[in-house]
Amino acid sequence: MSSDVSTGSGKRPTQAELDAMSPDELARLAGELDDVDVVHNTPKFPIEGTRAEKRAERSVALWFVISALSGLGFIVAFIWWPWEYKNVGEPGYFVYSLYTPVIGFFFGFSILALGIAVIQAVKKLLPDEVSVQQRHGGASDDVDRRTILAQLADAGNKSTLGRRKMIQRSAGLAAGALGIGTGVIALGGIIRNPWAEGDNSPLWHTGWRPEGNETVYLRTDTGILGEIARVRPEDMEPGAMMTVFPYRESERGNDEELLKAQRASDAPVMLIRLRPGTVVESRPGQENFNYGEYYAWSKICTHLGCPTSLFQAQDNRILCPCHQSQFLATKDAEPVFGPAARPLPQLPIKVNEEGYFVAVSDFVEPVGPAFWERPKTT
Repeated sequence: MSSDVSTGSGKRPTQAELDAMSPDELARLAGELDDVDVVHNTPKFPIEGTRAEKRAERSVALWFVISALSGLGFIVAFIWWPWEYKNVGEPGYFVYSLYTPVIGFFFGFSILALGIAVIQAVKKLLPDEVSVQQRHGGASDDVDRRTILAQLADAGNKSTLGRRKMIQRSAGLAAGALGIGTGVIALGGIIRNPWAEGDNSPLWHTGWRPEGNETVYLRTDTGILGEIARVRPEDMEPGAMMTVFPYRESERGNDEELLKAQRASDAPVMLIRLRPGTVVESRPGQENFNYGEYYAWSKICTHLGCPTSLFQAQDNRILCPCHQSQFLATKDAEPVFGPAARPLPQLPIKVNEEGYFVAVSDFVEPVGPAFWERPKTT
């Protein structure tokens, strides 16, 4: 550095003097301007290419590679591991039960290995340095900003990481795998196109949609899968609520289809019998969806899809226990409290000639929380 360049509280260099300085001089000037006194700075490996240095480099690279492999393992498990629900005792239950532990292990171990690699690089490769600095308040000027960049570049050069291609490549691989894994978490749930089937796309219909001429009954769950309990009006007292699922006679004796109907996320419906004489404001076009004082609304909250499993007969309010949304049954399940913004969809019902409740049609609007393409129905 030229002798007329003072530091600390003395004269500061001009722009011309800065331009004439080498990167090493700028780095030294940065320390002097910040009142940094480097007491000790010794490279870990003064002689390049020793066996000890290569062992340290391979150790750091190994942890980066382990991080990358764990990240790739997470991506593979997240996309291809069997994730569909299985009951205890069903074929494939054990593999299904490992889904969450497997993706959690791979993602967590990828982050852990990446952290170990960085710590190993600092401990095994960066120079041993002891510095003393007098701290000052206030904003940095142009000289400080320019010299600090040179100081950072000088620190990078002295770390020797710039010439260690093995570590650079393995670190890039680990960061890339972890970055892709993070993206998979964010986007994995929307990779499938929900509109691929056009009008038959899953968000437009539920298990209540009639198939052919087959009647869709309202069935309650007794706890025994093969026990068919179709609902009649006399099964409910005034002010009562019952959870029902779609049922077709072709499903009798078919445990797989019966289970599928009960597991479908958009299938649960709450059948409510209001007290006689209760006046209900129905939405236009849905005045005939009820059967007397019996009303059937989707049990899936329009906020975030939780089950609206509580009914207060005293004030005719349907409650969602997750985020405390409340829907008023006397106003066609319109939300009156909490974060839900849409009424619960109503299922059109009637009583057939056998005396059982049946669905007249599917819901006339999508069930559950809102989505971009959902039509406005309120």
